[in-house]
This record gives sequence, structure tokens and C-alpha cells, in this order.
Amino acid sequence: MEAKQETYQFKTEVQQMLNLIINSLYSNKDIFLRELISNSSDAIDKVRYKAETEPGILGNDTEFKIQLKPDAIKQTIEISDNGIGMTHDEVLENIGTIAKSGTAGFMEALEHAKGQETLIPELIGQFGVGFYSGFMVADKITLVTRAVGADANQAVKWVSTGDGSYSVEAIEKTTRGTTITLELKKKEKDDKDFTDQWTIRNIVKQHSDFVNYPITMEAERDEPLPDEEIIKDKDDKPIGATTRKVMREETLNSMKAIWTRNSSDVKDEEYEEFYKHLSHDWNPPMERLHLKFEGTTEYVALLYIPSKAPFDLFTQDRRHGIHLYSKRVFIMDDCKELMPEFFRFVKGVVDASDLNLNISREILQQDRLVLNIRKNLVKKLFDLLGKMDAEKYNPFYDEFGAVLKEGIHTDPASKDKIAPLVRYKTTKSEDKWVSLDDYVKNMKADQKEIFFITGDKLSALLNSPHLEKLKENGFEVLLMTDPVDEWVVQSLTEYDGKPLKSAEKGDLDLDTVDDDKKEAYNALFGFIKGHLENEIKEVKPSSRLKDSVSCLSGDTWDRSAYMEKLLKASGQETPDTKRVLELNMDHPVVEKIKSLFENDRDNPELKDYSLLLFDMASVSEGGKLTNPTRFSKMVGDLMARAME
Repeated sequence: MEAKQETYQFKTEVQQMLNLIINSLYSNKDIFLRELISNSSDAIDKVRYKAETEPGILGNDTEFKIQLKPDAIKQTIEISDNGIGMTHDEVLENIGTIAKSGTAGFMEALEHAKGQETLIPELIGQFGVGFYSGFMVADKITLVTRAVGADANQAVKWVSTGDGSYSVEAIEKTTRGTTITLELKKKEKDDKDFTDQWTIRNIVKQHSDFVNYPITMEAERDEPLPDEEIIKDKDDKPIGATTRKVMREETLNSMKAIWTRNSSDVKDEEYEEFYKHLSHDWNPPMERLHLKFEGTTEYVALLYIPSKAPFDLFTQDRRHGIHLYSKRVFIMDDCKELMPEFFRFVKGVVDASDLNLNISREILQQDRLVLNIRKNLVKKLFDLLGKMDAEKYNPFYDEFGAVLKEGIHTDPASKDKIAPLVRYKTTKSEDKWVSLDDYVKNMKADQKEIFFITGDKLSALLNSPHLEKLKENGFEVLLMTDPVDEWVVQSLTEYDGKPLKSAEKGDLDLDTVDDDKKEAYNALFGFIKGHLENEIKEVKPSSRLKDSVSCLSGDTWDRSAYMEKLLKASGQETPDTKRVLELNMDHPVVEKIKSLFENDRDNPELKDYSLLLFDMASVSEGGKLTNPTRFSKMVGDLMARAME
């Protein structure tokens, strides 16, 4: 019975991305081979680990290898492996859909990289679309795969020309693993010939020399002829050919696990290429740590700090970057147990000789050796970050500061180590990062607290009315614009013995309120509170305002306005916290409303002005108005009257 072929259409955004890959990427096309080799290496890693827990699944096929077969006549190149393979459903899941979580980010990154031709191909690995980089050099890609444990007739064939669709059908395959055949595009001027053995050798040497499995290719070699086949003259001297052309399978890579070598023997270029192989990130790493621990237990670690944040850093299905090995045998590539969440951007390899190859995640979480490794790695990373100069640390913090700060709230044991690494823009820093140490060092002699304010926009915070008196008194304020900062200030309540104090909550104790003046305004404030009782819990003279008319503040233990906004944006049902309406008793507008109130308490305009004061306070902190039409009309009426 003939196998049924199914045809599928790529989603619109996927096809757009494919078009960009096919038509817009010009330089460094040889990365396609590196990506496909890395995929094969991952597949062998997985089946090798599976075989540790399920003896016998490999059968007689126990010699792992990645085979390259160029064909100059057919203009094809084939990459095959005897790795874990894929089922029909896995093909649809992994190959039929491109970069599910990264499509939008990939498109955006490509847009930003326009005109920077050398940067564009580097995005391919970073966004998980490495398989499709083959379309840079191929008109057609055919993938044939058979999952480990599947029968020969359960293999799957996937074919696409990148034109918007792909076909999938069941076929037979005698061995497990995956074979990818690229039918190469017609060679343009100055293009490399990807069927040429020396071109392939150079690509493998440059990008994949450290892959843990043999990368082999049938190569043409001159081999001496047997003596009896050599034609000789009467003096027994050769008069014809003494060698012949033969094809021999050769291993193209050294397979040296880079982390097992002495750091003095590894070149910077080798470290960088291994990072690209490991992370699928074509940007060079910012920093690296190559560590060897010896003693009662021995292990090696090679860790990298990326220079750019990956697109999935904040997605739920993100993967950690630590690969765990034992005596160079792969165990897992997503080892969360070796690195805390706040260091999830760190990439690398840990090879611990005393680990059990059959170790499970449950055992890992309790394993004393694993806990010891984690503790030492975290300590070394803190040491590395603490020694960075500002020129290197500030770009790091731009990329990963928000992730690092998570640890203050989620990992109490690390809070005191993370806090000195935290940086903020301030009201005095002129858009430069300031450490908490520097903030404390620059505090005024009479300043007892570290002032901060949270929100989503730096410019809005910098111009917030809550800061007017603080600025007038010369106090510096931390401007916290990351959502995680709301959780940071819940856990980091003090630094260097100085309590952290919100500029929008509680009493700032900056000025002594004139009791006689406050008494004179009590009746008006009571009227306004009565009219706004559904919106606010109190009206009081402001200790924050200098130039503005009104602002909204909270009691010390209330949620901030930004926290309310975050909770609502996340879909959480949360009751609104009534705020305090603070009024500037020295402002002419408040004085005139007081005069109007004293002359005619029944004047309907008083209610309008009460609403307007509340709306102005809401707008000044970036809040949403409950009735923007009313606010607009009232402001318009006031403008019209002022112009008469």
C-alpha cells in the first residue's frame, strides 16, 4: 500500500521569516553546516543518554557519528546521524513549526539589523531557526528520520522548497537517526562550493572541531599502488603511475572536549567557537570562566556570560544554559539544578566525574555533590561580576540586570551578594547607572533614608510631582523602572544600615506643616473628601509638592500605583487601593478654590474642581482616568474662560 503524503502550509509569520532567511542573508552562508552538525550532535547526545537508562535500545548501532556526503555531480550535500531521530508528531512539532516562541523576536531583530549584513546571519542560531539556515544555500531540503525504538516502516520524510508549504509522508528507513539532504542552489560568483571537500574541511575545523562525535566524510586520497601493479622498466624503475585515487572515510574534527584541556592550551578563538556551538548564539560571549576543582570530588566547569540577552529570557518555556556531563558522557542540556534562576542567562558545561549517569532530576535536587558544585559556581560568578570595571559591567547590566535582581526576592541566601551588583538611574545620575554603594556614599549628612520611586517610564519618574520637595532638599532618588523592582523593595528593606523609603508612600518628614494653615484648610479638605469618597481615603496637605497642585500618595504599607498596574496587567483580580489625595496649600489654584468655598459652599463648580484635582493627580503619575471625556471637557471649559 502506497504511503499517504500530507501537505501543510507554513503560517504567515513563519513564511515571512523563511523569505527573509532565503532572500536577505548574504554573508557567512557556511553557518548552515555548523547549525545542522550541532543539531546532529544534540540528537546523538539524547540517544546516548537514553541508552544509559534503557539498555539495549541502540542494538548493534553503537558507533556514534555524523556523516557528511557532498556530491559535486548532483550538487547536493547530505548530513546524517545515528541519533535519537523523530516520530511523525515530533517532525510536525520540531520541524514543521519554526521558532514558536521566537518568530516575532527574530523578525524584529532582522529589522534592526538591516544594513548590517555581517550581523544578520548571527541571528539564525540565536533564534532557534538553525535548521532553516539550510535554505540560504539550498533550493530544496529533504529530511528523512526514524526515531529510536521505531520500526523500519515508521520513518518519516519531510520535504520543502521553502515556498510556503512542506510535505510529510511515512517511508522506510533501515537505521535510526536523521538524514538531511540539501539540493544546492546554482553557485553565484564568489560563492563557496559546498560540495568541495576542502571547503567542508575548513568549515568543520573552524566551527565544529570540538563536537563530541566523529564528523566523517568520504575523501579522495592518493594511495600507493601495490608493487605488483606498478609498471617498471628493465632497470626496475617505475614508468607509470605509482599511486591511485581512492575514497576513504576520514574524521574531520579533533573531538577534543575543550573543557578538559588546560586553559593555557585553549585559544580565544576556540573558546568563542565552542560558545557558539553550545549556545547557538553568534554574538561573542562577554566573559568566560574555565574552572577545575580538585579534592575529594573533581569536576570541571566552563561557563560563559553572553554579550546579548536571548530572546526567550523571560518566557516560561525558556531553557537553562548549563550542559551536564560525567566523564565526557552527556547527561542533560537543561540542568536547572546547577544554576539559580537569577543566573539563567549563564551558558556552559559542567563535567563531574563522580556523578551517576542514571541520575534523575529528583536525585539531582538532593545530591550533595551537585549542591556543592552549584555553590562554588555561583561564588565564582559573583567574584567575576564584582571585579568587572564599569565599562564592561554597565553593558552587562543593560542586558541582564532585571534577571539578576530577581534573586534579591527569590533567593534570600544570595540577597546580600546581589545587592552590591544592582544599579539604578537616579535624579542626579544624568542617565548613568549608580550602585547602592555610591548612592550611600553621596547621601547628604542629614539624610537618613534611601529614597526610591517605581514606575514604567524613566522620564515620567524623573518628572514625578512626588519628587519635587526631595529635589528641592537636594536628596537623590533611585528611579526603579523594572517590574521586578516592586519585589526587590519588598525584600531589600535596607542597605548598609539605611532603610529604603518610597517617595510616594508614607510621610517623607521633609517639612513641618503649618498647623494654623492646615486648620484653615480643614473644612475644604473635608468637603473634597466627601465628594471623592469612592475614589480616595483621605485629603491632606502635601509634604511632597512644590510646584504641582496635587498628587496621589499611599500609606507606608499600601501597594504602590505601579504594583497595582502590574497586577491588573497580569490579569490578577485585586481590589483597588484607595489613595491619599495630597494638595499643595501654597499653590494659587488651591488658594482660590479655598476662597470660592468660603464664599459659597453650594457653588456647583466646587465639585467639578474636586474631580479635576483628583484627575490631575492621576494623570501626573501615569494613571488611567475613569472618565477622560469629563476631564477633557473641564480643561477645555477652563481654557475658554481664561481666554475671555
